[in-house]
Amino acid sequence: MGGSAGKRPGRRGTAAAGAVGADAAAWVAPAGSWASSAARRRNMQAIRSRDTSPELALRSLVHAEGLRYRVAAKPLPGMRRTADLLFRPTRVAVFVDGCFWHGCPEHFVPPKTNPSYWESKISGNVSRDRDTDERLADEGWLVLRFWAHQSPEECADAVVAAVVARRGELAERKRRRLEGKQGCPGAGPPAG
Repeated sequence: MGGSAGKRPGRRGTAAAGAVGADAAAWVAPAGSWASSAARRRNMQAIRSRDTSPELALRSLVHAEGLRYRVAAKPLPGMRRTADLLFRPTRVAVFVDGCFWHGCPEHFVPPKTNPSYWESKISGNVSRDRDTDERLADEGWLVLRFWAHQSPEECADAVVAAVVARRGELAERKRRRLEGKQGCPGAGPPAG
């Protein structure tokens, strides 16, 4: 009953367990791969693109405030980018950006290994972020971006305030539209 619960039996000391070292020595990068080693490739493939700790913390706090949202959803049809939280009726898109991947001005430290690759990769991410912000704003969306190092509580407060404000704006527009229809000739109750 000790510490072996959940481990696969029979793997320790077998040829299969030692094959990782042998595979790494004979490893050849697949065509077009950026990976410098088998270990680096495994590491990079394991990095999450959604459900990160900062994202989960933010989602939990926003959900606790009674707001409901879509997770990892595309804000616009045909857009190959996903928002971390999406409030469709109010058109609020929330992104939680990792400090490394999105070039945080406070915490980003460029890697010393393969610097030209990483410089173009990170600058491409930042450029894509700005393009996403612009495209969504042009379509009437409010874009909220937070860094992974920011306090989840502060981020949740900002998200809740933005969604509640946008709901109020929508309700006001709807009220005005209804009042306008009632004031138009022929829009009132039938004469009679």
